[in-house]
Amino acid sequence: MLRALIFDVDGTLAETEDLHRQAFNRAFAELGLPWRWDEALYADLLTVMGGKERLAHYIDTRHAAEAEALHALAPEIHARKTRAYGELVAESGLPLRPGIARLIAEARAAGLRLAVATTTSRPNVDRLLAANFPPDAAPFDVIAAGDEANRKKPAPDVFLLALAGLDIPASEAVAFEDSAAGISSARAAGLPVLATRSRYTESHPLDGAFSAVSDLGEPERPHRHIAGVEWPGGVVDLANLIRVHATLDDQSTPFQAMGTSR
Repeated sequence: MLRALIFDVDGTLAETEDLHRQAFNRAFAELGLPWRWDEALYADLLTVMGGKERLAHYIDTRHAAEAEALHALAPEIHARKTRAYGELVAESGLPLRPGIARLIAEARAAGLRLAVATTTSRPNVDRLLAANFPPDAAPFDVIAAGDEANRKKPAPDVFLLALAGLDIPASEAVAFEDSAAGISSARAAGLPVLATRSRYTESHPLDGAFSAVSDLGEPERPHRHIAGVEWPGGVVDLANLIRVHATLDDQSTPFQAMGTSR
């Protein structure tokens, strides 16, 4: 029985990653740091989960000689980055990815519960939701954010927090992810995963997902099928998601390795 949907945020709910990159660059400029993260570098840094961890990794690998002083400055950098991200979201009116708002509305109408499980910090989640939902109509029952988890993805901690908040077993939920680390995290928590591609995860293997698509699709704009379960009309809708979920064993096939996009 499908009772809940659990969504990653960055790259899954919305194409947020490049705004995070721009926000880091704004923070660097404000503090007079001669750093600029271009898209290629940021794609590489995204293998490190969590913005604070990403910044620490960059300092350790690119500025080791100044690491002690820079680590002391890191909280200020990240605080300015978080503020800049909120400004960029407000400026851009960052929309949700195709099919997200539709599926959320279908789930709410059917009485399913909704949760977020993300490595990003809670203020970043709040800003994205505020840009896309009325203040009195926030759709998520539970938000499990990165600062609440002991370990970042690919550890299962944040998904386990979401499941605990929902008070349901993993077998009664589906996770939505866009990255290899996110899929591993959800699977380690016992969740079946539906994977979508995002701008910064085009090269990620999607092993472990029962279905991989370019996005959830809209009737007027069907998605591109990548691997695993196919969706009628190129649209992931609740009726078919419930039907597919009923065919899945919680820890068995059809979670075959699917590799990269074809």
